[in-house]
Amino acid sequence: MKVTEHIEQANGKTLFSFEIVPPQKGQNIQELYNNIDPLMEFKPPFIDVTTSREEHIYIQKGALLDRKITRMRPGTVGICASLKYKYNVDAIPHVLCGGFTKEETEYVLVDCHYLGLDNVMALRGDAMKHEKYFKPTAGGHQYASELVTQINNLNNGKYLHEIIETPYNSNFCIGVAGYPEKHLESPSLESDLRRLKEKVDAGADYVVTQMFFDNKRYFDFVEKARNIGITVPIIPGIKPVAIKRHLQILPQVFKLDLPETLIHEVEKCKNNKEVRQVGVEWAIQQSKELVAAGVPVVHFYSMGKSDNIKEIASKVF
Repeated sequence: MKVTEHIEQANGKTLFSFEIVPPQKGQNIQELYNNIDPLMEFKPPFIDVTTSREEHIYIQKGALLDRKITRMRPGTVGICASLKYKYNVDAIPHVLCGGFTKEETEYVLVDCHYLGLDNVMALRGDAMKHEKYFKPTAGGHQYASELVTQINNLNNGKYLHEIIETPYNSNFCIGVAGYPEKHLESPSLESDLRRLKEKVDAGADYVVTQMFFDNKRYFDFVEKARNIGITVPIIPGIKPVAIKRHLQILPQVFKLDLPETLIHEVEKCKNNKEVRQVGVEWAIQQSKELVAAGVPVVHFYSMGKSDNIKEIASKVF
């Protein structure tokens, strides 16, 4: 079922969902299942599965170093298939511009269609670790709006090099990212909202926001989005603070602000166990306010760990 259909059938009730990351290659998927199992009691209609960018590694060859491409967390589509049939839940693979040619993207989408995955999350992706700014892959897309267009074209039987008339076209529901405090590369929130409008106009069906810690940022973002004609569901993304270093890491990596009250409470903590509890309590209050405001879904960035997400969800859902 499509994300938009889940929202429509909920009749105004706020749904619970979360995002996971695939295990690193060489690891077993059972640990992932162990972290998903406790969250299934809250009946998530869908689970997002991230896709990792390629990385460069250097292999010693005699006196020289040979640079090779690798992916530390492969298997997104396979994990989605596993979750769909193990938990009877809609699993949503993240599809990236970075690291994929248009042809490789088409193959991923065809696999998703074969597996009965009804939703995809279309993202530009981050720059590679050694790059300061994002550079498109040769033969790939530069912008998420271009990726959305390719997915929408496939839904209409328009493949990259041919049009196929068939009753079995894909019918993907397309999600995209939104940034309540603007994307780190955008010159302003207004220009970033225009980019979001381009993605919606290209065929995006819903938006999931980057994490935020002040609900006013989300409410203001939704209001501005509606004012420029974005009418699709806008799902808030929540990540509980878990370690004291998050005070530095999150603003640095995601270019977001943390409320002074939250900063003050975290700074008072003697250890990360206390920080985790502050993060849980903050996220509970955030989530309750969002549910009271009638948001369609509260989406949690779990990073594959479920203990704090379960504690939050048990007080909200």
